[in-house]
Amino acid sequence: MNIGQVLKVVDQEGIDFIDLKVVDLWGRWRHVTLARDNFSEKTFKEGVGFDASNLGYADVFSSDMVIIPDPETAFVEEYDGEKVLSMICDVYEVDNMQPCSHDPRTILKKTLESIGDIADEVYLGPEYEFHIFEDVRYKISSNEVMFQVDSSEGFWKSGEAGEYFVGRKKGYHRIPPFDRLMEVRNAIVKKLIEYGVPVKYHHHEVGTCQVEIELQLVDALHAADYTMLIKHVARMVAREFGYIITFMPKPLYDEAGNGMHVHQFLKKDGKNIFDGNKLYNLSQEALYYIGGILKNASSLMAFTNPSTNSYRRLVPGFEAPTNAVFALANRTAAIRIPAYVKDPEKRRVEFRTIDATCNPYLAYAAMILAGIQGIRDQIDPTTEGFGPFEGDMYEKDLKPLPKSLEESCNAVIANDKFLSTFPRELTEHWVKVKLQEERQVLSIPHPKEYDLYFDV
Repeated sequence: MNIGQVLKVVDQEGIDFIDLKVVDLWGRWRHVTLARDNFSEKTFKEGVGFDASNLGYADVFSSDMVIIPDPETAFVEEYDGEKVLSMICDVYEVDNMQPCSHDPRTILKKTLESIGDIADEVYLGPEYEFHIFEDVRYKISSNEVMFQVDSSEGFWKSGEAGEYFVGRKKGYHRIPPFDRLMEVRNAIVKKLIEYGVPVKYHHHEVGTCQVEIELQLVDALHAADYTMLIKHVARMVAREFGYIITFMPKPLYDEAGNGMHVHQFLKKDGKNIFDGNKLYNLSQEALYYIGGILKNASSLMAFTNPSTNSYRRLVPGFEAPTNAVFALANRTAAIRIPAYVKDPEKRRVEFRTIDATCNPYLAYAAMILAGIQGIRDQIDPTTEGFGPFEGDMYEKDLKPLPKSLEESCNAVIANDKFLSTFPRELTEHWVKVKLQEERQVLSIPHPKEYDLYFDV
């Protein structure tokens, strides 16, 4: 929609509230809701003031900023029968009304503008894995550390009579009645399609209570916007079913974790520049792009895998990568070349390390910048020792990825040159906060420590 169309929909649909959504630094949506009388064409020019320090953008002493809605992101949703028109916003400075350099959405836009010598468009196809539970509880106190999740589909319910269950690590593409989550997935996807999100398919994943929704390939900005929208819609629809959703990478011990694999290719002058006659029918540019991502992988992961929980997923035995290598059709590689892609216009690579605890605007921007550096510097992945490798990557000590958030943050400190559109102050603040999160988690006694050390 354009501005005129947004205003027309508000009037025609009798909408009384306009919801302005903005991503905070850590990847969560925040919002403010305007009454119809306070919404007009001026809103798209003057915006709405807010305290940016609460979103991680600014210090408290200089925190007044403005959010301005993007009319192209408009969609109509319902809250308890009340129609609300929602839009995603960009953040602007108050003094000069210029885009805020720390706004994640602005950083992605600047990234896409900065690579014009290499590509006109970046296409991404994310896969969203998440768990659906019926009950979630967690508590941390001086004398109690616990979490508990439950689902009637859970394999731990197999002792109950007359029920169907998804066995441990046996959920991939299971059908009803074992797959009990098809109805809620259908409802989520139906709503996403209503909002214009191009869903490719959905299915049950390997883990019990674990599902996946995959998108068609779309331009990078839409991919980031849709990532936020998918998480929002999934949670809202699940709530109507009495379910609770988490995109945490590793919510269950000894079960498959949740990645957010991202398929990707670049276009220049309308042509997919990843298609070629080199290895695996890729172009030299595609191979250089792979080299850039893998050479910068340790630093990149501070943004693509920015939670302590991320590294509980990246362990051997669960189809999650542990080495910075590439391979054909190998799901244990950090970058997989899909063997089933025969269409030259869709020739692509898949980055499998990333997960949905990321801020998608920052993660996609960092990923693209790493790949583009590979093209500009002609980083050959084979010469660098990144592959191609075949077989089980877990049995080889190749190019190990970081095993903790601290490792990836330290890698950013040592190597952030490829993050050319990221303000240095933002990167330093990000690392500081993420290291604090790591220390906080490590300071809490773990139940396994009682098992190992209580009687020492």
